Amino acid sequence: MNTPQAAMKPIQRSRLRLFAGKRYFIWKRYLKWYTGRSKIAKQRTDETLSYAAMTHATPLLRSLRNVDMLLQYNKITNLRLAIAKLDGLVVQPGETFSYWRSIGKPTKRKGYLEGMVLHYGGFHSGVGGGLCQLSNLIYWMVLHTPLTVMERHRHSYDVFPDEQRTQPFGSGATCSYNYLDLQLKNNTAQTYQLKLWLDDSHLHGEWRCNEQALYDYEVYESDHRISLEPWGGYIRSNKISRKVYTRSGDLIGDEAVTDNYALMMYSPLLHG
Repeated sequence: MNTPQAAMKPIQRSRLRLFAGKRYFIWKRYLKWYTGRSKIAKQRTDETLSYAAMTHATPLLRSLRNVDMLLQYNKITNLRLAIAKLDGLVVQPGETFSYWRSIGKPTKRKGYLEGMVLHYGGFHSGVGGGLCQLSNLIYWMVLHTPLTVMERHRHSYDVFPDEQRTQPFGSGATCSYNYLDLQLKNNTAQTYQLKLWLDDSHLHGEWRCNEQALYDYEVYESDHRISLEPWGGYIRSNKISRKVYTRSGDLIGDEAVTDNYALMMYSPLLHG
């Protein structure tokens, strides 16, 4: 029986196989959209709900080895366009938030630029590149709310060292139009709202609510390890969990969130 780590041994596939596979999953997703019964959140409003449930920010620019900074500046344009579709989105009780159904397909015609796209352990430029920073932010924030994660895809490759990392390894959500989506469902009795904005240095986000939050959440990692596999690669793994506290500070829960496994694309011996 293969372990998750052993299953991550890289498999070389032809460009035709990759192209055909991607198109298959894209059209499979379209079919699911048109036949699904989920009530998708669509309403946006300029009125801000009263209470902040979670606020977070991540830096817009990072110094990444062998990455043209122009791709990161283009990413800021891409983020601004995506934010225009998401800022103020209201998720009513029973509704589902879908990252890609809200944003739509990022295309040149809509103004999206060439940004950095992670691809099978490396990176290249692609229209709309860099939007994973936004899905990462939204996912990290939702872990600090009672909203339910219905779909999230982990990063299969650990491409860059931890310089300037502000969150635990494996606490993000990768995205690729449209088959790698981030979906959240509001199974509570309250209304939630997503607020997003940019300043000169950071991407900012908030989940807001029409009522004060009953609980606080502490997200943490455990069992963080790097293992050398028999086939010669390094696998990085951990577990993400969260503790749930009442407003008075009493611990009432300790929940498993996800297990992560990623193939390291740099030597851990050189980046201690």
